[in-house]
Amino acid sequence: MTIKPKAGERKRGSGVQYVYGILRDEILDLTLAPGAPIDEIRLAERLSMSRTPIREALVRLASEGLVTTLPNRSTVVANIDFMNLHTFFDAMTLMYRVTTRAAAQFHTPADMTAIKSRQADFAKAVEAQDALAMIASNREFHAEIARAGRNPYYNSLSLRLLDEGRRLLRMYYRSFDDRLPPEYVAEHEEMISAISARDLDRSDRLAKAHADQIVEQIRGFIARDHRDHVTL
Repeated sequence: MTIKPKAGERKRGSGVQYVYGILRDEILDLTLAPGAPIDEIRLAERLSMSRTPIREALVRLASEGLVTTLPNRSTVVANIDFMNLHTFFDAMTLMYRVTTRAAAQFHTPADMTAIKSRQADFAKAVEAQDALAMIASNREFHAEIARAGRNPYYNSLSLRLLDEGRRLLRMYYRSFDDRLPPEYVAEHEEMISAISARDLDRSDRLAKAHADQIVEQIRGFIARDHRDHVTL
């Protein structure tokens, strides 16, 4: 889908931010596939902009690992490293566990308010079947849990993994046709309950189970058999 800028839209904000937002959404939604080239000239024509803000937006996207600049100075959407996906899943599962457990131990009332607010955003996005909003609100939900754990090292690594996993999460939601089953929304609620009760072991178990079902669903989606079994 081609997005056309509205008249006066860029006057209210940064041209760089405008380009960044469009490209980021298209990359996360897999409209721009991994490895797809990004033609600055055609993009400038499409958005009726100069190439300067486009280049600055690409630098920002590169810093987030969403695009890659090749030796010939062309830019492509960053590939997903499927060969080493197990290492990402290992790290993601560990971070879900340690941050949720730490949040159960160290959270404050203000932390719980923030976590519940992010969960409300997530539930609203799920109800609307808005995949990009689901990705964004899920990231903020787990980021608030990590912040509540009061460990800056875990928090930093958790944010990196959450950001790197956004396209995988898009596959996860796509595997449900963006109709996420209610029980998976309820998993967040169960985690909130365990954190609020300062039940460290239950928080750990729920976080692991939450990660495990995401991993299995993504693996199943990637390996799904799409062959056309034709009788010859």
